[in-house]
Amino acid sequence: MKVSDRTFIVSGGSSGLGLAAVQDLLLSENTHVVILDRSSPPQFDTSSRVKFIKIDITSASDLTRATAETIAWTKTTGARLGGVINCAGVGTAGKIIDASGEPHSPDLWDFTIAVNLTGTFNLTRLVLQHLVTVDPEEDADGERGVVVFVSSAAAFEAQPGQTAYAASKGALRSMTLPMARDLARHAVRVVSIAPGVFDSAMTANFPGKTRRSLETEGVVYPRRFGKAEEFARTVRWVLECAYVNGETVRLSGAGRLPAKL
Repeated sequence: MKVSDRTFIVSGGSSGLGLAAVQDLLLSENTHVVILDRSSPPQFDTSSRVKFIKIDITSASDLTRATAETIAWTKTTGARLGGVINCAGVGTAGKIIDASGEPHSPDLWDFTIAVNLTGTFNLTRLVLQHLVTVDPEEDADGERGVVVFVSSAAAFEAQPGQTAYAASKGALRSMTLPMARDLARHAVRVVSIAPGVFDSAMTANFPGKTRRSLETEGVVYPRRFGKAEEFARTVRWVLECAYVNGETVRLSGAGRLPAKL
């Protein structure tokens, strides 16, 4: 799919991997981006092609409002809807039985699932209602758009304390293929990206020992954390390569999370 002259919704686009995806998309001619987040993004030189809508990803009414505002904006700009890139998420940790013998907090479970899974699902289904009606591209594939989920290495081999987080990210991975099959008749693709260890706000506070362990045991080559711009380039590749569909792309430097750090 051509990225130019399209509008993409990026949840969690004000910082981290989401912001990197936004910045990369704006390099394309006349590409417009709608950022959905709780906090405002930095200023862009291409501000006329960026729309920020403040939302709570767990609020169905916020997502309904944001989707309606986005569709109205596409009619103003003439850049038709191209897809949704679901970067909003939260990293949580809690063992199923903690050191004091207490069971996992149900509130922490509910919060993790609400943000990472239910919020992503609700945004996607609301956007799809409009994406399946846009004019297809004028080529043999006739593609309409793309849904991108951000899963995680934890969806494959999670570490202690990641039960809730792994469940939320594993669910995104699991619903990628059936959703892609649902949407085939509408010429809409669905792809998940599963990042390994990346430089981000989530990993910035890792102790030095933990970071060194991940770099030496959790990554094969190159032996470092991933860079946000590498995630952004992967998003672009997913958007532009029509034969990538129903897959979860592991972006991890051939690494696998160790059982313990």
